[in-house]
Amino acid sequence: MNRLRDDVTIDLLNQRGGEYLPGYLGIEMVELTENTLRSRMTVKKLHFAPNNFLHAASIVALADTTCGYATMAHLPQGAQSFTTIELKSNHLGTVMEGGIACVATGQHLGRNTQVWDAVVTDEAGGKKIALFRCTQMILWPKA
Repeated sequence: MNRLRDDVTIDLLNQRGGEYLPGYLGIEMVELTENTLRSRMTVKKLHFAPNNFLHAASIVALADTTCGYATMAHLPQGAQSFTTIELKSNHLGTVMEGGIACVATGQHLGRNTQVWDAVVTDEAGGKKIALFRCTQMILWPKA
């Protein structure tokens, strides 16, 4: 049974994204607990498509980053890393300003795969913006 690793912290996760896409987009991890990771992102012009609606890729980046970081925090002992092998998103709404929040919840935390669900909401009102699911393949050191 996977347990939350004690060597992975919110500070470590936020530092890790610094110069990469999560840092550029302003994705911030806010709470890590057993089987759950919460995050947020302030919506800026760079998150919008040319039609002036929140770009689906911005929403997916928040959800996928949150699920990925949750996987890191729940890797089995001895695992080297992970990679996303499948993801799906259903987009239900948008926001024009403010922020969006994400809650990732582990559905299956196995030795070789993990499945995470995420719900992205309007931070101000709690309205669901997207539902997201991904499957992560656990990577083990080569013998």
